[in-house]
Amino acid sequence: MASETNETREKSLNFLEEIIEESIAGGETRIQTRFPPEPNGYLHIGHAKSICINFGLAKKYGGKCNLRFDDTNPVKEDVEYVDSIKRDIQWLGFQWELERYASDYFDQLYEWAVVLIKKGLAYVDDQTQDEIRENRGTVSVPGTPSPWRDRSVEENLDLFTRMKNGEFPDGAKVLRAKIDMAHPNMLFRDPIMYRIIHAEHHRTGDKWCIYPMYDYAHGQSDSIERITHSICTLEFDVHRPLYDWFIQALDIFPSHQYEFARLNLTYTMMSKRKLLKLVQEGAVMGWDDPRMPTICALRRKGYTPASVRNFAEMVGVAKRDNVIDLGKLEYCVREDLNRVAQRRMAVLNPLKVVITNYEDDKTELFTAINNPEDEAAGTRQVPFSKVIWIERDDFMENPPKKFFRLSPGGEVRLRYSYLIKCEEVVKDEGGNITELRCTYDPMSGGGSSSDGRRVKGVIHWVSAADAVEAEIRLFNPLFTKEDPDDVAEGQTWEDNLNPESMIKITGYLEPSLRDIPVGRAVQFERVGYFCPDTDSTPGHLVFNRTVTLKDSWAKINK
Repeated sequence: MASETNETREKSLNFLEEIIEESIAGGETRIQTRFPPEPNGYLHIGHAKSICINFGLAKKYGGKCNLRFDDTNPVKEDVEYVDSIKRDIQWLGFQWELERYASDYFDQLYEWAVVLIKKGLAYVDDQTQDEIRENRGTVSVPGTPSPWRDRSVEENLDLFTRMKNGEFPDGAKVLRAKIDMAHPNMLFRDPIMYRIIHAEHHRTGDKWCIYPMYDYAHGQSDSIERITHSICTLEFDVHRPLYDWFIQALDIFPSHQYEFARLNLTYTMMSKRKLLKLVQEGAVMGWDDPRMPTICALRRKGYTPASVRNFAEMVGVAKRDNVIDLGKLEYCVREDLNRVAQRRMAVLNPLKVVITNYEDDKTELFTAINNPEDEAAGTRQVPFSKVIWIERDDFMENPPKKFFRLSPGGEVRLRYSYLIKCEEVVKDEGGNITELRCTYDPMSGGGSSSDGRRVKGVIHWVSAADAVEAEIRLFNPLFTKEDPDDVAEGQTWEDNLNPESMIKITGYLEPSLRDIPVGRAVQFERVGYFCPDTDSTPGHLVFNRTVTLKDSWAKINK
């Protein structure tokens, strides 16, 4: 039995967990990971998976996870992004051990660059970026060595010092590692370590005018923090040999990099550059537009941290890139909201119902359950009056068999309250139904009827006199194709934008919805999950559709 248990446990481990357990079995006494975002944009759902992996592995194995900002390009970075990243990580439910920045290590990185120059493993190159690119060669053609590749150590040290001191303009010189211009891995063909950028850094001000490249700074920053498992997405696997080369050349703490498949979602664009274009061109309302894949957008839309964490666990950790159905993310959101979200009644496609035998000025309060999945959620009082709104789809003039909602001469129960019977259908001159006139059974309140008859249909409603009018935003996928980059000749990915990704309608809500906090999703009974938007004001409520009750759009589009 024990062996079966162990075998089951082994099968449940992902490959990163297997690596860590092998490290522990080999004598590793501490596990240290890090999450290293660039502060040049907002995090998206792919980053959320990486956050869950890095922080989750540290937690599982009793280790620690640092937050380290890769702030090596002052031109693109901003404190706004730093703050948003920290907010997103904490919203997901994680807390870092140490908050660090690559800029914390600029002095050390500079000293190590000097060490490499002295070892003959780095040199100052006067070529332009275009010349360096042209002379790098191709996969099948070796690169051409720089004319300045064989400068003396003394000359390189002098020029590098002068680069640091600001004597040269942007682009005039770079520091390159001296490795192998014929190496099959293109990244080994004398990669750039430092470039000149005369720009103020958000943390170091104007102290530096040379900044390290990612491939030079990343591994050494890991080493300084004594990271045991540097976990990156799969596109960095080709960078790993260079990561190891710098560490070995400097003879410093041997951090090691491991790669997992990045998260790709159907109907979703993850390119930071393309997302920025959507924002700049006004195709969306901003980085936190609920149609965007950013974490701040998911939060605004009403997603819960638990649902995102559950999704990351569901998709798992793979070694090969794949595309995950967006429906899986929405499934996780539904599952969590079904458990935690309170229920409310709202009518989004209203049809007026007048209850003719109900007193004109009378208002009653009925007790409604807040969440049948959670007894502790309690109940609330819902007002009822002579005129109510119901969903237009809950009435059919000529219903088919097994239509258990309202029809002429038919009865239906109003949720939590009375049975009503449709006596008359009122139409306008164009034949459109404008109103139903019904009677109610005064003895049927609370779930029973005067003669003991049973009615199958139960529909939701809102008292017209007490209803809160609100703008309802119905969100659909931002793109019409599973792969937004799948375009016909002469088209661009922007041609795949969904013109119906946001539909605005007016809905009528029960009065308790006026007090729901912004961002907290509730279930509109029989309709879907919705939450108040940040655009809401006391005089104008706005609700976003978080997710439908069922995965209807995916079936339609397929």
